[in-house]
Amino acid sequence: MIYRDLSNVLKGLSGKMPILSVTGPRQSGKTTLVREVFSGHEYVNLENPNTLEEVKFDPEGFLRQRSGGLIIDEAQHFPELFSFIQVISDEVGKKGEFVLTGSQHFLLSQRISQSLAGRVFVTHLLPCTISEANRFEHWRNSPNAAMYSGFYPRIHESRIEPHLFYPSYIQTYIERDVRQIINITRLGDFQRFMRLLAGRVGQVMNYSALANEVGVDMKTIKAWTQLLEASFVVFLLQPHHANYNKRIVKSPKLYFYDTGLVCNLLGVQSQEQLDAHWVRGSLFENMVIADIKKYFHHHHRQLQLYFWRDSNGNEVDLLIEHSDGLDIAEIKSSTSVNASFFKGLDYYSGLNQSVKRSFLIYGGEESRTRGRHLILPWHIAAQQIAEV
Repeated sequence: MIYRDLSNVLKGLSGKMPILSVTGPRQSGKTTLVREVFSGHEYVNLENPNTLEEVKFDPEGFLRQRSGGLIIDEAQHFPELFSFIQVISDEVGKKGEFVLTGSQHFLLSQRISQSLAGRVFVTHLLPCTISEANRFEHWRNSPNAAMYSGFYPRIHESRIEPHLFYPSYIQTYIERDVRQIINITRLGDFQRFMRLLAGRVGQVMNYSALANEVGVDMKTIKAWTQLLEASFVVFLLQPHHANYNKRIVKSPKLYFYDTGLVCNLLGVQSQEQLDAHWVRGSLFENMVIADIKKYFHHHHRQLQLYFWRDSNGNEVDLLIEHSDGLDIAEIKSSTSVNASFFKGLDYYSGLNQSVKRSFLIYGGEESRTRGRHLILPWHIAAQQIAEV
């Protein structure tokens, strides 16, 4: 296994909170992470039918027999257990006593908010960041290889070909998670919806157009999008709403947490195919923005990310909001730097005096500056932005 950055956060919080919860998408490495960090805890998995039956028969007795620290994997399978955890945790008063994991964040969080509010630290383990993936010995540090392979740890740990991993991953997600949450009678429509979203990475969401293409109503499209958000498949980047006396785009842009999944949904069969693929620029932008989002999250930095675009086509790909100002970034897949790349950054900086730092993130290998702009290679951008 490789060391995940979220380990530091969990170790620090384990001495402050009695209960910790780690959710995230399937195969993101949650079980491996918590078993490594909390190696002295007993481990149980509620996806095991025998264990689940034992828990349901005597929940309180099950917990009291395991007083040396307990990891409960896939805890959403018996959310009624949380009330018993609350009672025992309050009695014992021990920090880091219970660690809960689950793939279905929406179910787990709902029960946590009802039963364990004020007692639990909730965090999410997302697919690897670029810096985490770089810890694999065989990692191929090129944009195309990174975008095509994606960032689920099992792909790299077991050296599974992406075209073998992702179809099963998609099928498992749809057959298990989706069907447990909402009643989708026509799974083909949902699969087509996912493929259509994959072709729209980096674009402003148009729910009406998607509804027409899939053949369902707009309410259904919004519900399905929310489902994909809640299960850590996609995220929406909201527009920044500063008033600059010009009409700005007010709908969010769509991104996936993992570009390997996007490639598979679009039928990309090799990294070489990306060289001339129409999605390459948007996919590169998706990879960089998702990496920054994951990096901040795995280091427990709760910063807000946005984009900005006005009605005249002026745009900034990424805005990072700090308490004392903004960082702004333009993202280009090119391995060389062109003066035109700075147009949006310069324009926005002229409108907003709260801009602190300006970045160009590109597909090349060298860091340098140009005027007030810092030029960053794609594979170190998240670290540099976080640490500068």
